[in-house]
Amino acid sequence: MNKILIVEDDKTISLELKELLDNSGYKAIIVTDFKNVCDRIIEEDADLVLLDINIPYINGEILLKELRTRSDVPVIMVTSRDSEVDEVLCMSYGADDYITKPYNPTILLLRINAIFKRLNQNGNSDVAKYRNMEILPQKGVIRYNNGEDEMLLTKNEMTIFMYLLSKKDTIVSRDELMTELWNNQEYLNDNALTVNISRLRARFKDIGYEDVIETRKGQGYILIG
Repeated sequence: MNKILIVEDDKTISLELKELLDNSGYKAIIVTDFKNVCDRIIEEDADLVLLDINIPYINGEILLKELRTRSDVPVIMVTSRDSEVDEVLCMSYGADDYITKPYNPTILLLRINAIFKRLNQNGNSDVAKYRNMEILPQKGVIRYNNGEDEMLLTKNEMTIFMYLLSKKDTIVSRDELMTELWNNQEYLNDNALTVNISRLRARFKDIGYEDVIETRKGQGYILIG
């Protein structure tokens, strides 16, 4: 049974979320102490986190940024903030999805299921190779320098990279990538894809690879072998 941590200070909303998740076959836990919430998330070893932006003591976006330095647990932002700026910022900090209140419970469950489906697919993947790197999708890790160093990717980044790798040296459209990433075209977010691609390029550039993902104007992206 997958464990989902609810980081939401509105008691009514958190209880509604817990009931929804419990009735859908998940084990839901509500966080009530927000002073050391990042430590609590790590300690709980949850499979997924539902995180609000407006929580006591620490902004949810800052919490997400801190969490990403310590864990790659999937995070869905569930918030009343519906501005494009907040959504892009959260995605740039490593959120796996973003849904605004009031939300449709069925849509939330579909997005949660989509993340777990991708995790299971990645977990069943074998170790892959790219150039002189070793890719471990199930761990979200890319090893380089003969395995001496590791680069961590978020779940979304790994999903995008593995899809591009499966189509190496072939142009992949944005629609293909968004379908793979979000699992259902109805819930796509174009900005999220742009942010994830930019982060991937930056990560590879940091380890000395500047020509990994090329943009083909009007067509999509291509992973250069």
